[in-house]
Amino acid sequence: MITEIAQIEIHPGQEQQFEEAVAKALPYFLAADGCDGVDLHRSVEHPSRYRLMVRWETVEHHTVTFRASESFAKWRALAGPHFATPPQVEHVHSVLAP
Repeated sequence: MITEIAQIEIHPGQEQQFEEAVAKALPYFLAADGCDGVDLHRSVEHPSRYRLMVRWETVEHHTVTFRASESFAKWRALAGPHFATPPQVEHVHSVLAP
């Protein structure tokens, strides 16, 4: 299992609209081939900073299959207008879990 971590800076004052956009886009992620779940976290210290964490079977399920899909385009159409800068994305895998 791979976790995509996208750090997303949004325009200040658009936090509620961004969270609503992600909620609307949630079905696009959950229906994607290889997706095993999504979490959205908001920074306490930087309230316009979020981390979207998506669990994928493989990196390719995210970078190839999902990004080439209509679902990805729909997600970006909903959330993208709120981005202050392009998201910073990395993929991680667990090396230690209790």
